[in-house]
Amino acid sequence: MLKRIPVDQLRLGMFLHELCGSWMDHPFWRKKFLLQDPDDLRRVRECGIAEVWIDISRGHDVEGGLTEQEVAVQVERELEEVADQSLSTATPATPATPAPLRHAPVAPGNFAACRAVDEYGRAARIVDLAKQQVSSLYADARMGRVLQVDGCMPLVDDIIGSVTRNQGALASLVRLKTQDEYTYLHSVAVCTLMVALSRTLKLSDDEVRIAGLSGLLHDMGKARIPLAILNKNGRLTDDEFRIMKMHPVWGHEMLVAAGAPPSMVLDVCLHHHEKVDGAGYPKGLKAEQISIHARMGAVCDVYDAVTSVRPYKGAWDPGEAVRQMAQWKGHFDPAIFQAFVKTVGIYPVGTVVKLESGRIGVVLEQSEGSLLTPRVKVFFSSRSELPIAPETVDLARGADRIVGVEPAERWKAELINDLWIDGALPRR
Repeated sequence: MLKRIPVDQLRLGMFLHELCGSWMDHPFWRKKFLLQDPDDLRRVRECGIAEVWIDISRGHDVEGGLTEQEVAVQVERELEEVADQSLSTATPATPATPAPLRHAPVAPGNFAACRAVDEYGRAARIVDLAKQQVSSLYADARMGRVLQVDGCMPLVDDIIGSVTRNQGALASLVRLKTQDEYTYLHSVAVCTLMVALSRTLKLSDDEVRIAGLSGLLHDMGKARIPLAILNKNGRLTDDEFRIMKMHPVWGHEMLVAAGAPPSMVLDVCLHHHEKVDGAGYPKGLKAEQISIHARMGAVCDVYDAVTSVRPYKGAWDPGEAVRQMAQWKGHFDPAIFQAFVKTVGIYPVGTVVKLESGRIGVVLEQSEGSLLTPRVKVFFSSRSELPIAPETVDLARGADRIVGVEPAERWKAELINDLWIDGALPRR
C-alpha cells in the first residue's frame, strides 16, 4: 500500500517508492528503494522535494499521510474545478497573422479552414526543420562559438503559425521524439508549449514571440555538460548533480555573450528551475521573486521532460503527467499551472481514458466547449476484455463520458501513438 507523506517524516527503514517532483530536480533516477543509508536520507531531504510516496507493505509506516485513493480524489476534484471555470478566462486574444511556414505556404482562410488542411503534416515538416536548426545551434555552443539568437526567430514564427492553426498538433508530434533527439526537440517542445500558454494567458503578440524564443533557448547551458553525465543511465553522484545544476547559469552566460537578447530570454534561461516555495535553483527564489515568464518556463519544461523517454526514465502518459504535476505542491505557481492545464487539457492528446460505456480510447483532440469532452478514438472494451473496431467518439455530443485515466503501462505506446496520430490526420 502506498502513502504520501511530507519529506521531513521520512525515516530509515521506509521503502521509498517515488519522490513527488521532477526527476530533473533530484539525483535519484532510481526512485524505488529501501532507505538504509543515512546519506541517501540526507540527500532526499536536501534535494528540494516537499513530499514522497512510501510503500508501507515493504518498509516502516508513519502516522498520517494520504493514500493513493485519497490523493486521486483530491487531484480530480482540483482538475474539475479548473474545467468548471469560465472558458472566457482561457480564450486567447486574437493573434496577429502568423508568418507562413517556410517551404509550405498556407492558403488564405480562417481558422476553421486552416484546420481542414493537414496541420499534422506541416507540423512534421517544422519538426524536421527545427531539429536541424537547433542541433546546429548546440554544435556551435559546444564549439564555443557565439550563438546567433536572431536567426532563431523565423523558426519561432513557424511554430507560432502552427500553434495558431491547430494548438495541439505540433506539441503532440514533438512529444514523440526519440532519446537521441531529446536534447534538440525538447527545446522545440518547450518553445511550442510556451507559445500556447502565452496565448492562453492573453499575452501580447510580441510577448508570445519572445516567450517562444525563451523556450527554444532555455536549455542551451546543457551544451557544456559532458554527455556521460547528461545521458547517464542511473543515479548521479553529488558532484555530477552539481554539474547538472549549473546549466541555467552556463546558458545565461552564453546568451549574454551572444549580444543583447531580450531580458525575458535571459530570465527564463536562468530561472526555469526555480520553485515557488524557494527550493529550486540556482538562486532559490520564491513566489513573486520569480518572473511570470520563468514560472511559465518551469511548467512547460517539466511537462515535456516527464512525457519524454529518457535514458534513466520512461515517458509518462500526458494525462498522468498533468495529474502527477498537480500533486507537487510548492513546485509551480498555481495560477500558471491552472492556465497550463487549460492549454493542454485535463486529458491531453495521447491520453488513454476509460469511458462510462466501458470502452477504452485515446484522446485525439480537445473540445472547444469543455475540457471534459475531447474527441476520443475507442479501440477496446473493458467489459468484454476484447479489442473493438476503432471508432472516433465526440464526447461533446453527449454520447458518452470519461470516468477515468487508464494507466499508460497497460497499453503499448506504439499502439496508442498510431491510434491518435491516425485519428488526428484529416481524411483524404
